[in-house]
Amino acid sequence: MPPCNLTSLRPATFLLAGIPGMEKLHIWISIPFCSMYLAALLGNGVLLLVIRTERSLHQPMYLLLSMLAVADLVLSTTTVPKMLAVFWFSAGEISFGACLTQMFFLHFTFSAESVILLAMAFDRFVAICDPLRYVAVLTPSVIVKTGLFALLRSFCIIFPCVFLVKRLPFCGHNVIPHTYCEHMGIARLACADISINILYGLAVPFAAIVVDVVLIAVSYVLILLALFRLPSRTARHKAFNTCGSHVCVILLFYIPAFFTVLTHRFGQEIPHHVHILLANLYVLFPPLLNPVVYGVRTQQIKEKVVKVFICPKSRLLQE
Repeated sequence: MPPCNLTSLRPATFLLAGIPGMEKLHIWISIPFCSMYLAALLGNGVLLLVIRTERSLHQPMYLLLSMLAVADLVLSTTTVPKMLAVFWFSAGEISFGACLTQMFFLHFTFSAESVILLAMAFDRFVAICDPLRYVAVLTPSVIVKTGLFALLRSFCIIFPCVFLVKRLPFCGHNVIPHTYCEHMGIARLACADISINILYGLAVPFAAIVVDVVLIAVSYVLILLALFRLPSRTARHKAFNTCGSHVCVILLFYIPAFFTVLTHRFGQEIPHHVHILLANLYVLFPPLLNPVVYGVRTQQIKEKVVKVFICPKSRLLQE
């Protein structure tokens, strides 16, 4: 018997169904989602502009923050425009290649953000535990290499998922009960054994993220030990404030991510539309709140935002 032609069993397009069971509410759901997306674009855009234009912010901490802002923009822009098209126009059709591209950049950006957060934890560790060597350790070349490592590691981890999906036959199944393409959502449509997809999709990326979380936790344990050794309460308070924004961003990133992954894998009793809503909020909340957290809690950024956007207007009014 001749082998089955898997190419003939590959759909030309997939159909994104949106949020199953909540189709009548798509328009209403799109309003806060669109608002959050526009606010995320504005907040991260302002953050990047301020860091780009103010030379005093060309320091490792802020360069890493700009990398995080770029990753947030990619994460939300990869998914939200198509999501809104599904909500507004029922335009859920997406080509096989475009679906794989969206899947790749979604998971790739998530992995890259995790590396950036780890680098930011190391930045705070050096700044507090070994401040005299801060400039020598975190040089511009080290920051560039960190960014390249984030890209390379994420590519090596996520790119195999593309081939794991492309090898699968789909037997005419092409409706994805989601608002965007993600690895297991596509793989579950296949009419073949997907145990390799499940094993790789859960074990490899999850293990990499867990390693990042463990290293971040170790960094902050060492930071806390260093803080307790500081002689004055004022010095401890000032040092802790420099970590506060990063801790908030870490919590905003990892808690929803782990909750989404664990409920998706093990929370069979949770309604499917709740899974989809959580996944949608995950690609919106961190990009929306990260620039807010750093803008509110970081005095230097607040001052530079005022300088860039308010002072020029004041001078024009005086003239």
